[in-house]
Amino acid sequence: MYEKFDPINSAKLVHHYITNMCDPAYDNLPYWLLLPNKKPAEAAHCRVDDAELVGSWYEGLTSAMCMLGTTDGDDVKQSLRRHLMKSWGKHGLRFCEKYPWTHTVHASFHEMGYILPAMNLITEEYPDDEEAEKRTSELVRGMRSLVIERKVCTFWSGDYDEDEPIYEFPNDVYLKDGGFDLTRHTGRGEQAIRNAVSLQGLVRRYELKGDEVALDLARGLANYVLDTSKYFNYKMEFFGHVHSAMWFACGIVKLGRLTDEKRYIEKGKAIYDYVRSLSSDFGWVPEYAQWHPVEEEHCETCCIRDMIVCADELIKCGYKEYWNDMNLFARNQLIENQVRYSGYVECDNSRPDSDGITYHDIDKRMIGGFTGGSEPNSISLTRFRSIAGCCVGTAPVALKTVWDDAITDDDGILTVNIPCDKETDEIKMESFIPNEGRIRLTAKKSCAAGFRIYDWMRDYTVYLNGKEINKTSAQLNKDDVLELKFDISTVEKKETVRGIEFTVCWRGCDVVDLTPKGAHVRLYQRDLSKPKYYPTPDDVDYTGAANYGPTQQKK
Repeated sequence: MYEKFDPINSAKLVHHYITNMCDPAYDNLPYWLLLPNKKPAEAAHCRVDDAELVGSWYEGLTSAMCMLGTTDGDDVKQSLRRHLMKSWGKHGLRFCEKYPWTHTVHASFHEMGYILPAMNLITEEYPDDEEAEKRTSELVRGMRSLVIERKVCTFWSGDYDEDEPIYEFPNDVYLKDGGFDLTRHTGRGEQAIRNAVSLQGLVRRYELKGDEVALDLARGLANYVLDTSKYFNYKMEFFGHVHSAMWFACGIVKLGRLTDEKRYIEKGKAIYDYVRSLSSDFGWVPEYAQWHPVEEEHCETCCIRDMIVCADELIKCGYKEYWNDMNLFARNQLIENQVRYSGYVECDNSRPDSDGITYHDIDKRMIGGFTGGSEPNSISLTRFRSIAGCCVGTAPVALKTVWDDAITDDDGILTVNIPCDKETDEIKMESFIPNEGRIRLTAKKSCAAGFRIYDWMRDYTVYLNGKEINKTSAQLNKDDVLELKFDISTVEKKETVRGIEFTVCWRGCDVVDLTPKGAHVRLYQRDLSKPKYYPTPDDVDYTGAANYGPTQQKK
């Protein structure tokens, strides 16, 4: 027997994390920084909790609650909503509260990429919230007022008017007291791409509200990044932060789809294809492209989210081949990147929470979090981002995307795209993968239903009420049963990931084992007939480095 893909259980786990890894003393303010390898383990506040996480966790918690069909956790959700409605300032930007751990109060345009989607969601969920609508509108217009608009290209051979909007922000830091100070920067580099991650939120704002200013800003930022910035080469390859580049790709594909401008879709597809070439078949996506030696690279769960969301957008544009990526990435590395065991954590519940640090029950509260740095075969606990607050907010968005897409209406046929256990008003889907090559649909009412066929469904046959049929869909009456059966014998494939050759054991679309095995928290221990290996506290060393930058860390 093997573990099955269970997106609902993953939603329950991340719901648990978000609703427990927050601070009641500060109206459920999230903790970004979690140090499970420190002895004793702790979680500590930092500026990003209020600057970014209140947005991403609002979106993540809402996604989990929608999947679960529950109102449990609404108290935390409303706390996050209250935080989001504070700290607004000049030019409509959202800053952060001046907490003891805040240091300089500022806004960054990368962080607006987390705030704007949350505000869009609030205006969608609570259409009578006039303040939320006002803040969202002012944020869009404030960002538009701060860009440099490139109108004329003064080339060596003459002056040429730009015929399309080209917008860039002067800096990646905007001080609450002082505005743009060009002697300051975030130090992250790549300002062109990191300042443009709000693109997806801008396009969503246009989709929801018909906001032409949002559309204009989206176009201008997209044009700058795609051309003037020279961030991407002619093949749309790049050097840098995968999460930012793929988040941008999600935005430009959506921009192209809504405006019927194919050039944007094609550019976004090319970015996706480049990152896919750096990733594994089972969804391990590098955090950076060509910044580290490949053997030092890790997978940030945010990047898997971006690949899944971008695949969803490309599918909507007619590229059906991306269904396979969405399926394999979600049920393998996305799920493996979630923390489900914490026996290696040392807690000291006698220590009181103080100075923005919490110690109590970290081992229990951390269950359901997502890693910011997995290797293909393990979550390395020597890395301070073994659990990352940003990934906790983005992963549920990916889960909900997959859950919503598991069964879709494809020209009047309810089509199974992502095999799992799920019920709709019309049908009940049961997946027996990876234990059996079988997916069963039971009609709850009269409907047409069928299956999307993948290459890994070897020698498949479709049955209607036990009788073989020669097509992949059928018209069903109530209680009719439509089954797809295929060969699911274990297949071993060699794949080089992170500079290491792995033997990947596939059963259908699920990886059930991966060798060589990893250190610390081993992944892909899915064979239930074998005892699982877990690290102990003695296996884990704390090396500090909680504030290391991305290029300073090797492990």
